[in-house]
Amino acid sequence: MKTNSRILSVAVSILLALIVLPVAKRAAAAGPSTAGQKTAEVKIDNFSFTPVTLTVKAGTQITWTNADDIPHTVVSEDQAFKSKALDTDDKFTFTASKPGTYSYYCSIHPRMTGKLVVE
Repeated sequence: MKTNSRILSVAVSILLALIVLPVAKRAAAAGPSTAGQKTAEVKIDNFSFTPVTLTVKAGTQITWTNADDIPHTVVSEDQAFKSKALDTDDKFTFTASKPGTYSYYCSIHPRMTGKLVVE
């Protein structure tokens, strides 16, 4: 009888490990949760915005930082936000208060584009 209980305990432990391990791996791969995060950053470097698409919750403050050696701007297509020319290490901040999708670009280098998705 004790042998059957041990076998059952081991079988249940293995079954739980097979169920829990893949879930834990997926959670770890997704990265840290940003559920309560109120700030986000976009890097401007090598004539690109990184990340190209940023998804945030309404009320999040987004900061773009120019790491390039030349000036860039951050201008939304609908004019919801517009920065001055940002020199190296200059920052521009916008608080995303309304849900929607905001496509933006650098007015000096219009091929530089990005997208802000506010949920």
